[in-house]
Amino acid sequence: MELCAADAWDAMVAAAAADGVVLKPTSLGDQFRSIDQQKASFLQRYQKEPITNSSSRTWNRQKWWLKKGFAPLAAPNDDPKNCSRHMLGLAVDVANANGKILKWLLDNEDKFGFSHEVQSEPWHIRYVAGDTIPQLVKDFVEQPK
Repeated sequence: MELCAADAWDAMVAAAAADGVVLKPTSLGDQFRSIDQQKASFLQRYQKEPITNSSSRTWNRQKWWLKKGFAPLAAPNDDPKNCSRHMLGLAVDVANANGKILKWLLDNEDKFGFSHEVQSEPWHIRYVAGDTIPQLVKDFVEQPK
């Protein structure tokens, strides 16, 4: 992850643990992803043939449909203005983001500089504070290790 986002994630994980909540990414690929990783995951999840009642993405000027049983994923664009925030090191997909974990995130994520980017994806959060590091993150980073 990008340094500010990584520090914020670590601070948030520690705070959640103090509250009895375990925050972890769904997998290592659900923090930072290279363009190659994003493309491989996209091609695994989407197909060019239409699927009834399926969501779609446009990539390389073609429409792609999400295969049944897969979670949505951003198209593997390499333009920083419209690429996946995972490719910039600013997003995390949180494992088991429902119930107690989701409630904790919604109540606390903004204190660490995170927000939910896509409301239909409760597992997907992104770092939005930029270089304006939240005080809780500064305090965490300054703690003796």
